[in-house]
Amino acid sequence: MALPLAIAGQDVIGQARTGTGKTYAFGVAMLQLVGKPRKNRKKPRGLVLVPTRELALQVSEDLVLAAGKLGSRILTVYGGRAYEPQIEALKSGVDVIVGTPGRLLDLVKQKHLDLSQITMLVMDEADRMLDLGFLPDIERIIKLVPEKRQTMLFSATMPGEIVALSRRYLNRPIHVRAEHNDAEAEATPQTTQFVYRTHRMDKIEIVARLLQSSTSGLTMIFCETKRACDMVAEQLHDKGFAVAAVHGDLGQGQREQALRAFRNGKINVLVATDVAARGIDIDDVTHVVNYDCPQDEKTYVHRIGRTGRAGRTGVAVTFVEWTELTRWKVINNALGLDFVEPVETYSSSPHVYTDLGIPEGTKGVLPRANRSRAGLDAEAIEDLGETGRVRSRTRSDRSDRSDRSGRDERRERPARTPRERRRTRGGRSVEAEASADVLEPQETPEVVKVQESEKVRERDEAVTVSTAVVEETRFVPADDLAPEPTPAPRPKPEPERIIPPNPFVVVFRSPDLATDDDIPAPSAATERAAQRRRPSRSRRGG
Repeated sequence: MALPLAIAGQDVIGQARTGTGKTYAFGVAMLQLVGKPRKNRKKPRGLVLVPTRELALQVSEDLVLAAGKLGSRILTVYGGRAYEPQIEALKSGVDVIVGTPGRLLDLVKQKHLDLSQITMLVMDEADRMLDLGFLPDIERIIKLVPEKRQTMLFSATMPGEIVALSRRYLNRPIHVRAEHNDAEAEATPQTTQFVYRTHRMDKIEIVARLLQSSTSGLTMIFCETKRACDMVAEQLHDKGFAVAAVHGDLGQGQREQALRAFRNGKINVLVATDVAARGIDIDDVTHVVNYDCPQDEKTYVHRIGRTGRAGRTGVAVTFVEWTELTRWKVINNALGLDFVEPVETYSSSPHVYTDLGIPEGTKGVLPRANRSRAGLDAEAIEDLGETGRVRSRTRSDRSDRSDRSGRDERRERPARTPRERRRTRGGRSVEAEASADVLEPQETPEVVKVQESEKVRERDEAVTVSTAVVEETRFVPADDLAPEPTPAPRPKPEPERIIPPNPFVVVFRSPDLATDDDIPAPSAATERAAQRRRPSRSRRGG
């Protein structure tokens, strides 16, 4: 329905469930409008804005496939990789640009990208693009494109406030919403959904058994945080599964490596945050696991939309903890599901094996005979000239890298120079005193025994030694009659400073110069009382 309107130049707000081909709904119309490339035309005519890098790559691949006969020049622009290839492509000329707002604004600021000839602007996953985080960048980009243009918005979920906000940028748009009637819904295979109330420490055991079910193929596990992604991926790797993580803390090369390995079947488990839930189209995803309960119904729809695409069947499993029951009830009521009270479930519950098709006797560790996947290391990392730092995936990788760096550092460390000790006597260096004498005294070891009440003759004075019997080895100068160094003068004690505990306390008081014979000055009240006692002149005259 949206394709004829888009080709006719009408502004469109398109809404349809995931996997129905929204990319070609605007891609075919954009390629038709742009036409075949020309040598004298280097500025882009079409612009597609997407929220994530992975979605930018996917949309570009679909557009390149659709423009195979036309030969349109399509450029993917996103952050996390080198600027130079993108700048060279812009200089040679492009027809359509697919990119994220941040890198687009950077290229515009560097004056490598000119958006003054854009005739069609498309926002894919518009509900996310017009969110509070992307709205300022979207407004800046809209100011850079001409006012006379065609604008289209596409997404699987389109809340009312987003539709009202999008009307500021569209000219008399038509809202196209694709839905299936009851007959089509019965004929179309739907994603089977299961919702379990589980304990946090038992989730990983349920997932490990789910991955060994008879219908398990490629599985996507969604977590709420990046740290949870790394934790789940590391625990599944220890249990023998071929797994990789995708989240924002990883470099772009590592994220693309994981997605390629997942598409090629070298790994069968992909643990990701919601960055991978937006528009990523991967074939043959049989299971989706919501390891953490989604924040809202839109996130739930996008997550489970990764399976059951293009007429295929799929299974979606959602874990709800006791503290998340209220949030899940809101999602359940918004979507009209039948899971108001999720079943209390553990890894040993019989209904888990029945619902998910897990063979009886399956344990939480994958047997070595079934570990046939090549793994993530079999997929090479492409050198993208990344602009940010690349972080390791798991704790073991970081420890291995730190061990290797520690060994290299210890190997390259230069030899330590011996430390020189200086002997002092009375605060003065012994070497300085020895250089002042004409004959340097020689030091010989001597064992000195000191007994109680024994008087030793030293410098013509009798000295009483301590009562304890001590036997020690020390170096005594051969010249016992050497002059004793004069002790350093003691510093004069500084006068004690008066530091009041409270800054408002009076420390110094002025001397009282009054004597006993002095008559105190009358107060104002005393003078007024005296004036009242005096008779007035009129009375005295009468």
